This record gives sequence, C-alpha cells and structure tokens, in this order.
Amino acid sequence: MIQVTLKGGVVKEYEVGTTAAEVAKDLGMGLYKAACACKIDGTVADLRTPLTKDCELAIVTFDDEEGKKTFWHTASHILAQAVKRLYPEAKLAIGPAIENGFYYDFDVEKAFTAEDILKIETEMKKIVKEDLPVERFTLSGEEALKLMGDKGEIYKVELSKEHADKGEEISFYRQGDFTDLCAGPHLMDTGRVKAFKLTQCTGAYWRGDSTKQQLCRVYGTAFPKSAELEAYLAMVEEAKKRDHNKIGRELEFFTTVDYIGQGLPILMPKGARVIQLLQRFVEDEEQKRGYLLTKTPFMAKSDLYKISGHWDHYRDGMFVLGDEKDTEVFALRPMTCPFQFQVYLAKTRSYSDLPMRFNETSTLFRNESSGERHGLI
Repeated sequence: MIQVTLKGGVVKEYEVGTTAAEVAKDLGMGLYKAACACKIDGTVADLRTPLTKDCELAIVTFDDEEGKKTFWHTASHILAQAVKRLYPEAKLAIGPAIENGFYYDFDVEKAFTAEDILKIETEMKKIVKEDLPVERFTLSGEEALKLMGDKGEIYKVELSKEHADKGEEISFYRQGDFTDLCAGPHLMDTGRVKAFKLTQCTGAYWRGDSTKQQLCRVYGTAFPKSAELEAYLAMVEEAKKRDHNKIGRELEFFTTVDYIGQGLPILMPKGARVIQLLQRFVEDEEQKRGYLLTKTPFMAKSDLYKISGHWDHYRDGMFVLGDEKDTEVFALRPMTCPFQFQVYLAKTRSYSDLPMRFNETSTLFRNESSGERHGLI
C-alpha cells in the first residue's frame, strides 16, 4: 500500500499501481468526470499515470490552468485526426495548447478555405461522438523514427530524430486510427471535448523560420460545455468592437497601405497629436522620477551590436544594411539601451552618481514576420 496526500492534507491509502483516474473516481464521480489531468508531487501528468510510491496528488480540472492546457491539447489532436481523415496527404507538424485554445500546423498543398474548416469541424464532432479512448505508449528512438517514417510524417521524423539522438524514449498518443508523437498529458478520451470552434486559419513557417516550409495553421478553442463556448465567443466579438486596430482607423488616427507595408502605419493628424501628447506626458513624468532624456542614432555599426549581444542572438530580427563582407556593416537599432549606455561611458563615473536613469521615446526597428505584431502595439 502507498499513502497519497490529497487536497487539504488528507491522506488515503491505495494499492501500488492505482492510477490517478481511479483515485479521482474514488473521491467522487463528479470530480472524475471533471478531471483533465493530475499533479503528482507538483508535476503535471496524465490521469492514467499509475502511482507507485507515497506522493502528493492533486486532480486538476478545466478550472485550473494545467487542466485547460490538457483539454486544449487533446482538442488539437482531434483537429489533427479530422484533417488526416479528410486530407490523408496532409503532413502533421505541431499542435500545442496556447493562451485561449490551441492550434495545429499542417503541410498541405493549398491553405484551407472557410468551406474546408466547416468540413473539419463536422469531422471533429464525429470523433468526439465516437468517444475514443486516448492511449499513451512509448517507443525507442529507432522505433519512433520507423513509425513516423512509414507514415511519411517528415516533420515528426525530424522531431523524433532530435530525441533519438539524445537517447531518449519517445512518447506517443493514440486515439482510434490516429497516432501522434507527443509528450502529453491528454484527456482520457475524445468524448470529453463537448464544445469547440475553429476560429482562424493562417500561414506559419516551420519552427518560425522564414527559410523553411510555410505551413497552414488552424486555430481553435474548446470547452467542456456549450454554454461556456458561447460565452467565450460572445466575449471575443465584444472585444473586436473595442480593438484599437479597428477603432484607430474609424477615428482617423492611422491608416495602413499595402504597398507601404502592413507593419508600417501612417499616423494621420489626429493620431500624430495623440502620440505627441503621450510622448510629452511620458517624458515629463519620467523627468519627475529622476530620468535623464537622451536622443540617440537610429543605426550603428555591427561592432556595437556585437558588444551588446544583439549580433549573435538577435541578428535575424534586425534590418542589416549592406553586405556583411563590407568593412563596415550598419544595422537599424532594435533597442535603444546599447546606445544609452554610451552616455554612461562618456566620462568617468563615481558610485555616488548612481542610480542613473536614462529614457528615450523613439523608434525601434524589428524585422518581424506578419502575425508577430498586432496593430500599433
């Protein structure tokens, strides 16, 4: 027998090998039906995990952050299973839980249309209705590479190889005719994902690298009850009405033009006035708090960025001017701090000068892909 410490410090005894799901059921069918995952000694795990020693056990539900992630992660697998049923030639990439739902990336010949998304949702409903058990199993690196290679899943092969090279055992999850490489955790079955909605379809590069294959990313969200989904979607619609990207255009604060660039807003007279007032407020407020105003160049030689670390760690996010083979290579600044530090270095300082606070309201230049920023944020 092992001793399991539950919520509130309650200790109960169970047979070695009792699963977290069985403990949840023992505590009450209501808890068992609401359970999404568990935490064993603070580590999130599947409900199907057997308990082999004395431990602290917490059952997590959709009300907990870990429960939501588990729920949404399972929903992403249901999405992937539906896509593979409808479009067998699609290649699977990754499908994690995110802040308000989930997404899955697919390599397909052409991006999904609105009609395709409706078909996928219909197939997902079938999978939920089938109430398929979600089963976890592990394979050696060599076995994992063969399984994914036989299925033609090139992205999963790449991921499997990385784990195989480290000598790691690789975990998979199977639900009916669908198997996916995944660390988990997941729900016990597909039937628990009662309410879901696919919300958006965009492009995304494999591993965020613009030199690699562009994939089709399908976003969605899911809830245990239809009423919760409806409330969330209503909230999203209300938020859209207050979206500054929409309101800013309606108030004639700014506009964007395709042949200039969506990430390059044109501030119109009203918007420019708002920015002017905000800038004055910020600079005056910072002066009251002991900050010293600086104004520094928009660009610098690569030498500065090598000192700051940007050149080695952030070069892909910078606008580099000219060829790196040139004697002097300049780049537009992604941050002001390396420049402001030069103000400090301009003369010998004493510890009595500290603390020193430098501020600057200015422009930063980031070489970001579409989707990395929103509106004027």
